[in-house]
Amino acid sequence: MTLYYTLVFFLLVTEMSIFMLLIFPLPFTWRKKIFEFISTSPVIAKLQYGMKITFIFILILFIDSVNRVYRVQREISDFGSRDGGRTQGVMGHERMEVQARKFYSQRNMYLCGFTLFLSLILNRTYTFILDILRLEEQNKQLRATAGKGGDSALLLKKDQEIKAIKAQAEGLSREYNELSDRYERLQKAGQIQEPKKEL
Repeated sequence: MTLYYTLVFFLLVTEMSIFMLLIFPLPFTWRKKIFEFISTSPVIAKLQYGMKITFIFILILFIDSVNRVYRVQREISDFGSRDGGRTQGVMGHERMEVQARKFYSQRNMYLCGFTLFLSLILNRTYTFILDILRLEEQNKQLRATAGKGGDSALLLKKDQEIKAIKAQAEGLSREYNELSDRYERLQKAGQIQEPKKEL
């Protein structure tokens, strides 16, 4: 295996190890501290930037390996068409060489493809875990608020509503009393006659 495919293989093993660490169950506080460090560290940010550039090169290697697989497959079909559809006319060492090239090109294609695919999975898993941590933190804060001051805040709100209703009732009672007194004065002055009751 050439040097760059060896590096791709080590990157794949590293990605697999990181993925196992991401999904390993840890206590909430440990996981939160680890992900806060990863999110805020400038060294990790530079490393992530470098990895993005590396994955561009791996994508180029993947495209090259797909092209090689296609060429080797076409070469095998050309051998078959030369001797009238039979591959027995191909010499043994030539056939073994072509089969070996096919194997190596397929191996390189799968290696680069799985490395790229796992990088996408790692990125999404990391994002999901950050979202889960954020939601767990919000849930914890809401529970703490509901446990300590949530009940008192609710009672305070109810008290304010009761005070507003009492003030409204007092205002309506005062208006009613004023209108009742005015009606009696106008009635005594003879300006208003009492309605006749019908039987």
